[in-house]
Amino acid sequence: MTSTRRTAAIVGLLFLIATVAFSAADVLIKGVLDRPNYLIGASGDATALTAGALLAFVDGLAVVGIAVLMFPFLRHTSESLALGYVGLRVAELGVVLIYMVAPLIVLVLGNGARDGTVDASASQSLGLLFKAQHDVTLVLLYLFTGASGIFVALLLYRSKLVPRPLAVLGLIGYPVLLAGAVLAMFGVTDVQQGTGMLAMLPGGLFELILPIWLLAKGFSHPVVTGVKSSDPTDRAFIAALGQATVTTRPLGRSSGAIATSSGTDTST
Repeated sequence: MTSTRRTAAIVGLLFLIATVAFSAADVLIKGVLDRPNYLIGASGDATALTAGALLAFVDGLAVVGIAVLMFPFLRHTSESLALGYVGLRVAELGVVLIYMVAPLIVLVLGNGARDGTVDASASQSLGLLFKAQHDVTLVLLYLFTGASGIFVALLLYRSKLVPRPLAVLGLIGYPVLLAGAVLAMFGVTDVQQGTGMLAMLPGGLFELILPIWLLAKGFSHPVVTGVKSSDPTDRAFIAALGQATVTTRPLGRSSGAIATSSGTDTST
């Protein structure tokens, strides 16, 4: 397995880890926060709340890892967009850390309610506060996921690192997710239930198909370090990729040449 193929497989695996980790985290956390006056019994939900917070952290690390590993490949198409993608993923990790605050504070307050150090009469209002924080942070996560997804889908489309129909699915899905998150911020829809959840469908489908493709097939063509091109589909870029290929012909009576492919290095 080449280093490029190995990197593609790791990126695919990280996509799956991020999806599974965050889905499990939100199920665990919402399972507690959706109960009425949940702070009273939150001390008994220590496992669910702690596991949910840790799984969310795994998701945050995974998405940053995806961006860092893909940067050397995406920068050949547009270094500014590739840097923007990494920056948005790092910002997404920051939002994940805020997302983790709610379940951890709920656990502390639940223990206080059990021990009598937190006034039980305030548990309902405090519970509503942290439920609201969770919901707002979730919308922010979708906002950053949609924005960063547009960057990576555009880069994948232009670079042809994956089949273009797959990249087009991302170019459709992530703007829909971004629009859904913006509408949720204005209270027009709710991306956590009802028809608002449809905003997550095409982007979620992309994040399922892409890692499977990367694990099974890898990137569609190799990337040569140090080669930059604003359009990796042009002939000069393809010629530069060909610099790494050396073809030898067996020596014979009629032909004994060794042909070495040559290309032109272009820079943006």
